[in-house]
Amino acid sequence: MSASSTQKVPVEERLFSLVLALLATETGLTKNEVLSTVQGYRQRFRAGGDNANLERQFERDKDDIRDLGVPLETVESPGQPGNNQNLRYRIPRGAYELPSDITFSAEETTLLNLAAMVWREGSLSGESRRAVMKLKGLGLVSDEPVLGYAPRLRVRDAAFEPLRAALERNAVVRFAYLKPGEEQARVRTVAPLALVQHQGRWHLHALEPDTQRTKTFLLRRIVSQVTTTGATFPAPLVDQTKAALSELEQVWESHTAEIEVVPDSDAATRLHKRRGTETLANGVLRLHYSDANIFADELAGYGPEVLVLSPPVLRAAVHTRLLRTAAEHSDADEGADRG
Repeated sequence: MSASSTQKVPVEERLFSLVLALLATETGLTKNEVLSTVQGYRQRFRAGGDNANLERQFERDKDDIRDLGVPLETVESPGQPGNNQNLRYRIPRGAYELPSDITFSAEETTLLNLAAMVWREGSLSGESRRAVMKLKGLGLVSDEPVLGYAPRLRVRDAAFEPLRAALERNAVVRFAYLKPGEEQARVRTVAPLALVQHQGRWHLHALEPDTQRTKTFLLRRIVSQVTTTGATFPAPLVDQTKAALSELEQVWESHTAEIEVVPDSDAATRLHKRRGTETLANGVLRLHYSDANIFADELAGYGPEVLVLSPPVLRAAVHTRLLRTAAEHSDADEGADRG
């Protein structure tokens, strides 16, 4: 096996390749077809061997792309209902493309095409570029799904690379971490155990040497450079990824919100597609979330299209953000009038 075939594929490239593959098929792909052919899976696929870890990775990836609003469908094979091994997965193009009533001016289209070109040329590996060319050769136009999906995946937190390097060397690291509600960041010294992605965000699962307690840190809240202390620690005897994801999933399961949405709005479309969304008898949506502050940022972005009914802490957080936005716009308008 060549070095190029065993090279680790970045997670965003694997998810991007998965989306392209599922968009390119009308009938869908089975799990085995995905694992044996799609970039990022096939490098680790063992024909006739144990692929349990790879299958779990695929299950997590499905949740991630659904959380990003991608309408991934599961289709049972005709004549074999209930046979999970023959389930087929696909992304229907009609459900993924922009609504027909959304149009762009010539100037906006030019800017979008330019942004897509810059992202694509700067982000994709040679193999992924060849995959795009193959899709075009089959008559598939891939610009729309690439533009709608990829930029949300590519951006990584600045702390990711130094933490990944420290993880490989079992090096103890130090960084400043700002928790919600605190005005001052606190310096943390930890032994990195795993970097995991949950609900589209990167987390560090780490051990505090002083307390011997494991904690999980959201990378976006690391507000300083990550530095190594010069100390190292013994590598864990078992992979810590599963434990970290299990803890995050428990947090996500335990936090729910009830929200009213304006029918047929952007908020309704996106929030209905979130993993675990329930529609109650009165039309209210019940949603799971991991972090109230991050979820409040998202909900506030929908403006008047959403109304948080519960819990009170989330409702207050969204209300505070909306008031802040209104005040900032009011200040900007006053400044323009004086000018």
